[in-house]
Amino acid sequence: MNKEIVVIRHGQSEWNKINQFTGWVDVELSEQGIEEAIQAGKILKTHNYHFTMAFTSVLKRANETLRIVLEQIGQNNLPVIRDWRLNERHYGDLQGKNKQQMRDEYGDEQVHIWRRSYNTKPPKSAEQPVPEGYDGLESYPQGESLEDTVFRVQPYWENVIKPKVKSGEKIIISAHGNSLRALIKLVEGISDDEIVKLEIPTGKPIKITFDENMNFISRDYIE
Repeated sequence: MNKEIVVIRHGQSEWNKINQFTGWVDVELSEQGIEEAIQAGKILKTHNYHFTMAFTSVLKRANETLRIVLEQIGQNNLPVIRDWRLNERHYGDLQGKNKQQMRDEYGDEQVHIWRRSYNTKPPKSAEQPVPEGYDGLESYPQGESLEDTVFRVQPYWENVIKPKVKSGEKIIISAHGNSLRALIKLVEGISDDEIVKLEIPTGKPIKITFDENMNFISRDYIE
């Protein structure tokens, strides 16, 4: 019998709206983002989705998207596991800066490399201590490549989420553009060059289907 998970990138955030690099900065959903989450929940309700477990990052924009979606489908009390391994990619010193201003300062090509190359890290941010809620994180990152994000998502998928899916749990994951790219790369075996081209829109639920042995079958938007 086939298995599946539903993944969703959080709705538009306040910093998405003003074109700023966000990363691990904990920003709120915008009004549009709230509406995107509501619509995602309504779509899942239309298709009679019922989950037994949910995963999300520790960042409020993913948490709030999940809360709204679960409210729409009448599953407010669903068990939710929050983990920093599902956080967005850490954008280092770019966090909080306007993307167009960075293009004006460093050039389109350099900013494109920072945003879309697989293994190039952004400029380093200042060191800071590990905050509460980041159990198992040895040191706070000063910037991550997509490759770094894959490295932290991989063991979490293999050791925590995948066994749950294989055992029959019905799982929804609310996360971020790059942590979901990492997850999709892992489950589909997408190459380093191709995964950076994958665009994941905000607030659009995606169904990923596996066979009974957890081999990837398909990835489809739920509409």
